[in-house]
Amino acid sequence: MQKREELYAGKAKSVYLTDDPDRLILEFRDDTSAFDGEKVEQLARKGMVNNYFNVFIMDRLAEAGIPVHVEQRLSDTQAVVKKLAMIPVECVVRNIAAGSLCRRLGVQEGMDLNPPTFELFLKNDALHDPMINESHVETFGWAKPAQLARMKQLTFQVNDVLKQLFADAGMLLVDYKLEFGVFKGEIVLGDEFSPDGCRLWDAQTREKLDKDRFRQGLGGVVEAYEEVAKRLGIDLPQ
Repeated sequence: MQKREELYAGKAKSVYLTDDPDRLILEFRDDTSAFDGEKVEQLARKGMVNNYFNVFIMDRLAEAGIPVHVEQRLSDTQAVVKKLAMIPVECVVRNIAAGSLCRRLGVQEGMDLNPPTFELFLKNDALHDPMINESHVETFGWAKPAQLARMKQLTFQVNDVLKQLFADAGMLLVDYKLEFGVFKGEIVLGDEFSPDGCRLWDAQTREKLDKDRFRQGLGGVVEAYEEVAKRLGIDLPQ
């Protein structure tokens, strides 16, 4: 597969066209940002760790019957993915109260949420990814009702698979966001699943093992990501 020009560059990933019109190359960079790009740093090895992590998680989800865009790891920082027509809506599931939920609703961090909450956000950096509802999605044509229903179904299916996966490795899946797209008429999980887009805590100590370490200036960001990978049995390059 031949890598061609850059199609898109986000805060921490770049996407490249290939000689296959249905395939892209997803590249994870060492860039790390928070607060809509107000805090930015380069963290060595982060791109590599997230690429290995993402491919591992996507493989586990595919084994569970969830359609995913990742096809194979291409290099330490790159993977081959299906070219999706992305839907500009983020699906968020929260199993434990943390982050913006606590700020918005005044609930205490660490509260178990039963049943888990499901939220929608518009993927729009200029508007700071505002929270939206199903009516907004339909009215503004961001997704059809059947597509949104499928996205919600898959998001909770992901929760069932990954809560157990992380629990078996001594971790709590606090919350996460997912993005979806359309590939040949099918709703497919896109973007990434890594500690950049989810919250993971140690099950015993509740130590934070995710991007909150960067947001809150706790340090040891990549070390925490590598610890998560180690617990999951992901073999990272030294």
